[in-house]
Amino acid sequence: MTEPKKNALVLHVVSAGEPLVYALSVAAAKELAGRLQTLMTTGAVVTPELEDGSSVAINFAHVVTAHFDELPPLSRIYGSASRSTRGFNG
Repeated sequence: MTEPKKNALVLHVVSAGEPLVYALSVAAAKELAGRLQTLMTTGAVVTPELEDGSSVAINFAHVVTAHFDELPPLSRIYGSASRSTRGFNG
C-alpha cells in the first residue's frame, strides 16, 4: 500500500468562511513542511509552486492556522493540475 500524498496546503484565513486549499508541487510541499511553524510565527510571505506549475503568494500574517492534508475529492482546490474549473471537459 502506498503512502497518500499530503501535498494539499490548507489555510484558514482571518475573516474567511471556508479554508483555502492549494495543491502544492511535491518539491514545494517538502520545502514548506519543515518551515510551516516558523512561517506561522513570523508572518512571512512565501510564493510556493503549485501542482499546475503556477505559483501563489501567501502572507502568513493573515493565516490563523495551516496544515497539510490529502487533496479533498469534492472541494475547490487552487493549482491542481488534474482538475479543470473552467470551460467544458470533453
